[in-house]
Amino acid sequence: MSRIAVGGFQHETNTFSAVKATFADFEAADAWPGLTQGHGLFDAISGINLPVAGFVREARSLRHELVPLLWCQAQPSGHVTCDAFERVSAMLLTSLRGAGSFDAIYLDLHGAMVAEHVDDADGELLRRVRELAGPRLPIVASLDFHANVSPRMAEQASALVSFRTYPHVDMDETGARAARCLHNLLGRTRPAHALEPIDFLMPLTSQSTLVEPMKSLTEEALALERPPLEVVGLTAGFPASDVPECGPAVYACGHDPATTRLAARTLADRVRSREPGFALEIHTIEQAIAAARGMTAVRGRPLILVDTQDNPGAGGNADTMTLIRALLAARIERVLTGIICDPEAAARAHEAGTGATLTLSLGSRSGTAGDAPLLADYRVEALGDGRFTGTGPFYLGSRFELGPMALLRCGEVRIAIASRKQQAADRAMFRHLGVEPSDYSVLLLKSSVHFRADFGAMASRVMVLAGPGPNAPDPATLPFRKLRSGLRLRPATGGDGA
Repeated sequence: MSRIAVGGFQHETNTFSAVKATFADFEAADAWPGLTQGHGLFDAISGINLPVAGFVREARSLRHELVPLLWCQAQPSGHVTCDAFERVSAMLLTSLRGAGSFDAIYLDLHGAMVAEHVDDADGELLRRVRELAGPRLPIVASLDFHANVSPRMAEQASALVSFRTYPHVDMDETGARAARCLHNLLGRTRPAHALEPIDFLMPLTSQSTLVEPMKSLTEEALALERPPLEVVGLTAGFPASDVPECGPAVYACGHDPATTRLAARTLADRVRSREPGFALEIHTIEQAIAAARGMTAVRGRPLILVDTQDNPGAGGNADTMTLIRALLAARIERVLTGIICDPEAAARAHEAGTGATLTLSLGSRSGTAGDAPLLADYRVEALGDGRFTGTGPFYLGSRFELGPMALLRCGEVRIAIASRKQQAADRAMFRHLGVEPSDYSVLLLKSSVHFRADFGAMASRVMVLAGPGPNAPDPATLPFRKLRSGLRLRPATGGDGA
């Protein structure tokens, strides 16, 4: 039995978003727990589809003693403030110093965190932990599928274990894999590692492991992960981060340096050979309206429209109204949309009560360029306190705290609103307000890919739409300044790959 320190500090940073992640954002609960320290940590994350939960369960089954440090996350947004990064990092390191002697460290990280004062925030955190722990102690970190893996992260950690799925239905299992990996490293010399960056950015909506080419590539990574290798991972990168490390990468670690290098190179070459398959498919709202008008209504088979640019899971603010306004103007029937973050509108709906009609200037609180609030009369059809449990594969077990919620009706469009932003990736968000998504002809969801885990099977068609918001679907439209030389901003399709 070994004594293992357990902690986590997660943020996915869209450096093009103006809304920064403050210390208060890490303290607050949403779908996942707020900042938690000490022995309450394990109870707070228990039963939730999170890497740290899977690690704790598996490490206990391997009969290790676990020492809880600190765990926190904040919704994707702009840069983590210097204050938040330094305060959380200091708290984590203080807990580590106070933990006594230990044999290993596990960290639940994202891999695409950018702070105001440090671009490679995950790498810097790992450096500080390594400095405290010493050069030989095993340090294993789990990473998100969208990690922008840096050389510093690979150098400071003993092993990096990333998700294999997008939607991320395997977060808990990734933590369990990290526990088994760490168990295998105990008492052994530090494994060799290899990191192969991929020189093109993958649009988020082209990264799903449910479809090609990522489906086959992740299967190939799994097939390569055999002894003497401990880990072979493919990360798709988070393309809205303006940092030198931005982009996809292949990482491997193992107990034979030559085999490790060969595995990383082999998988990286396979990714490069599939580059044209990652080309973006994006639709205009006019095309979506034409599709909605031309579809034959089949109960339980809605058209799903994806508002990726305002996806709060990628740094959006979940409050743009442009696409909703267009559906209303086109008089599309039986539309359900969400989740709009507007705490003022939610508070007014609760004051008025179910059945009331209110004149509201809804949404667009964040001032997104090209968007405006939707001034209209709304009927309050349902109210909720925002406390419910996730039931879909991605948010499974999550104990949501979204603040006051309401279902508003404007014409033939029903709009689910909340007081805290959360991407629409679980049917429980709508069921909390008494509506069943499959009963509608059109769903407009603020998400990019995670919605597919719980909504995908019901869709008659999925259309990713262009619209206002900081999560640009085509990375080539973003005003990058810090990317490494030679990185292509979109996948080559046989012509110009720039």
